[in-house]
Formats: sequence, C-alpha cells, structure tokens
Amino acid sequence: MKETVVEEPKPAKEPKRKKPQPAGGDVVLPQLGLIGMLRWAWRQLTSMRTALFLLLMLAVAAVPGSLFPQRSTNAAEVTQYLKDNPTSGPIMDWFKLFDVYSSPWFAAIYLLLFTSLIGCVLPRAKIHYKAMRSAPPRTPKRLSRLAEYGTVEIPAGSGIDAHTAVEDAAAVLKSRRYRVDVRDLDTERPSVGAEIGFLKEVGNLIFHTAMIGVLAAVGFSGLFGYSGQRVLVEGETFVNTLTSYDTFTPGANFSGDKLSPYSAQLDRLVVKYDRSTQAHYGQPLDFTATLSVKDGPGAESETKTLKVNEPVSLGGTNLYLVGNGYAPVVTVKDGKGDVAFQGPVITIPTDGAYTSLMVIKVPDAKPNQLGFVGFFLPTALIDEKGVAFGSDPDPFNPQLNLNSYTGDLGLDNGVPRNVYTLDTSTMTEINSRNVDAGGIVLVPGQSYTLPDGNGSISFDGIKRFAALDIRHDPGQAYVLVFAVLALAGLIGSLFLNRRRVWVRTGNHPDGRTMVEFGLLARGEDHRLAGEYAAINKALHAKWLVPMDAQEQNGDQAPATNNDSAPIDSAQQVPAASKDQ
Repeated sequence: MKETVVEEPKPAKEPKRKKPQPAGGDVVLPQLGLIGMLRWAWRQLTSMRTALFLLLMLAVAAVPGSLFPQRSTNAAEVTQYLKDNPTSGPIMDWFKLFDVYSSPWFAAIYLLLFTSLIGCVLPRAKIHYKAMRSAPPRTPKRLSRLAEYGTVEIPAGSGIDAHTAVEDAAAVLKSRRYRVDVRDLDTERPSVGAEIGFLKEVGNLIFHTAMIGVLAAVGFSGLFGYSGQRVLVEGETFVNTLTSYDTFTPGANFSGDKLSPYSAQLDRLVVKYDRSTQAHYGQPLDFTATLSVKDGPGAESETKTLKVNEPVSLGGTNLYLVGNGYAPVVTVKDGKGDVAFQGPVITIPTDGAYTSLMVIKVPDAKPNQLGFVGFFLPTALIDEKGVAFGSDPDPFNPQLNLNSYTGDLGLDNGVPRNVYTLDTSTMTEINSRNVDAGGIVLVPGQSYTLPDGNGSISFDGIKRFAALDIRHDPGQAYVLVFAVLALAGLIGSLFLNRRRVWVRTGNHPDGRTMVEFGLLARGEDHRLAGEYAAINKALHAKWLVPMDAQEQNGDQAPATNNDSAPIDSAQQVPAASKDQ
C-alpha cells in the first residue's frame, strides 16, 4: 500500500510595499553618500573644463608676483612698502601677496592643476589604447549616406570577383597606412573596414602629458634650484659660496653643501659701440666678458667668454651677463692721513651715455665718518651754464662730480642700509654747490683735500664691472624636452585627421563586379574630399579601370543607376553608422 504524502501549504507571499511617493508628484533624488560625493568631486576635478579653469587661475594668481615686490628677490623693498603703507601693507602680507610663489593658495592651485591633468590624461589614454586594439566599426548598410561616397565597376571577364576585389581594396588601403579588417568573406557581399589617424589622439595625449612634465620640472627646479646675483669688477674673483653672493634666493629644499666649489675671475669686459652710422652713433653693439674659471680648488684655470644670451656653464650653474657699468677707483684718506678706503666703486648707469650715480661710504675715517655722493661721466662736456653732462659712453674725458659729508653714516645701529644710497640726515655737508668750498670735480690722477682737515680723496683710475645672474636650474633640460614634446603633440593633434573607410563588393548577374566605398571623418576634416579622390584613383588603377572625365577632375560621379550598386536601396542605415 502506497503512502500518501501530504504537502504543507506554502505561506502566501506578502505583497510588495510601494515606496512612499512625495506629495505633489515631486521626484525623490537618490542619496549620494560619502563615496558618491567623493566620486562626483573627482569627476569634476578631472574634467577638461576644470583643468582649463585651473590653468587660467594659475595665470591670474601669478599676476600679484609681478605687481608687488617679493621677499625672495628684494626683502628691503618689501620692508619699505610695508612702511609706506601701514594700513594695507599688513593685510596684503597676511594674504601672502609678497610671497606669492611660496604661498599656500598658489601651491594649492598648482597641485590641483597637476592632479586634474593627470586625471584627464590617464582615462583618455586607456580608452584610446582599447580603441587602437579593437577592429574598425562594422560596415554601414548604406554607404551612400556617408560624407564621401563613390563606386567602381570592374568589367566582366576581368577575372576579379567580389572576394578578390575586397582583398585588393584592403591592399590599397594598407598601402595608404590604414588599419584594415576584411569581413563577411563567407557571404556574397564581403566588405572591408579601415581606419587611420590614431596619431591625432596620440598627439593630444602627448601634449597633455608633456604639460604635466613641464609642471613637474618647474616644481623640481623650485625645490632644488637656486639663483643669485653678483657684481664683479675687473680683476675680482667670485667663489661659489653663500658669502660671495650679493643676493641669494634658495629653493625650498636647498642646502648650502650643494654649492659646487668653483671660481670665476673677471679678467676684462669689452663693450663695443656704434661709430660708423650717424643715426645710431654711440649705441652699444656687443658686450664681451673674459673669465678665468676653475671647476675646483685644485683645477686648472680655463678662459671662457661670456656674452649677452650666451651664458657660461660652470659647476651645474649658468652664469648670465645681465648688466655692466663703470667702477672708478678712488682712495680716501681721513683727517689723520691714514687710508680709510681704497678700491673701485660700483656706479649705477642712468642713460645711454653712462651717466652713473655714485655713493662712497667711509665708516673707518677718523675722527669723523665720511660720505660722498655724486655722479661719474665717462665723457664730460660743460654747457653754457657751467654744468657738466655726459655725451658719450666711452671714457674719452672721464670726470667725477661729488658732494662730501661728514658725521654719522648710521651703519652702527643695526638697521640695514642700501649701499647705493646715502642718508645725510645726520651728516654735515662740507662740499657742494651750496657751500663756499663748492663741489668736488676730479679727473683721473687728481686728488682733492677736504675742508676743515677732514682728509682727502683721489681719482686713481677706471675699471668696468659686470653684473652676473647665477642660476642652478636642475629641471631646465626637462622643461625643454617636455616643451618640445608638447609642441610636437600639438602639431600632430591639429594637422592629423581621424578617418574611416568602408568598401563593399558584390557580383552582378551580368558578370561585373560592383564596388562601392565611403569615407567618414571623426570631426571636421576639410581634406576628406582629397582623400576620397586619392582612394578612388588608387582603386581604379588597381583594377585597370579607366576613370571618366568627371572623376579625373576630382568630382564625385553620382551613382544614380540602381544596377550599379550591389546593395538594395531599400535597406536602412543603422542609427549608429553616422556616429561611428
């Protein structure tokens, strides 16, 4: 007797509860959450629009660095600016407008731009790599709807059928550097898809990658580079130590032990002026400084020539000639007859005739400190009022015109002073046009005795000086390489074009082989018609088919005969074919 199995009734399913709908038919937006917000923020940051906006912000953020003095280049000028602007100066200083390039907000823009460019380039490179490895898009059903379309009729009896013709068409496209894919060989209408112009996107990626490289190289130089200035008189030697610089600007990660122990002596500075033309008479033509350099303390001395825009590379740094002038050699004796100062004095040229301002400070003079201020004239002339003025930059008639002062120079109170200015507020004027003694006028070889037993000053000779800009830029070569790559990538992205070509063949019942082909450009391509004419001519030549007069002139022959096309005109073009 069989056992009867009684199945227990299954519990009834609970009806699905409908989500509560907001009143009034409003749409409920999904909650992003923390991960969603971070993903959204990353996509916004890595968009090309954000990268362009950050690039614009970086350019705008650099503007205050050129409008206001910067501590890294001229701390004394910043101090004077704060003194002259007691209200706005501290506020500007709080916003780091005097330290723009080392400010947190400038660094933030720089890093965000760097991150945005990387986030733009990497996904695009991945997508383009996949596109390069994938086959060309499928052949559209109606090639006649493409931007450029043409047909070729291979006569009957030529021995070329549809399959042979499609192989020949693939060979023609390969010869024109297309990447081809022959398909549908098992059907009556085989076709070939071809694609070219992948280097356009490669150039675009190279450009953006090179821009990242430029930013990284500039940042590397800012961290590990340094720059400095030094005024060097003929006969003087510069040794690459911190104490030898007139001004020095280190990078953020610079350390003094990274300075190469080289030396450079200025043997001679020669300036050539125009003496052959009336219109440009006296204008400088060439500046040439001759240096004796040593790579180290025990190295052999070498002679090198330094010119404008032709720096001398030494010890990992470049020495640039950025200025020049005259340095009159003077000797100052104090009231006791002792030599208190002797040597060349740097002057500041003010015009094309090298009329140069001159300041001499003699803090060691006894019993009172001495100071001199005036100007040096390489070629002095006297006008009808008896006032001397400079007429030529060459030293044909050199002359010193000075006023002298005695008293406290203000060098002992710990306040920094500019060596090219003289504060006479605590000094007594002993020589000038305003006093009975008059001003001091000297030519080379002359001396002048100061009034009231304050000593004497003599004009011993003339030397030239060269203003050197010394830079160590470890990222300079990388900036050049990446800049060249960026230019090459930009040229490729502008002048190369992405194109696709499809060719379909078929056998006509009367023995002819019908070939149709179409071209489509990705984006605007004004040279697509020329590419169509070249492919049309190559296909006709491949099959020895003569071209009619219209085709030889580069015009498309309209395909109006339904018998000339192997594809049924009633077939529809897929929606994606025009976008492929």
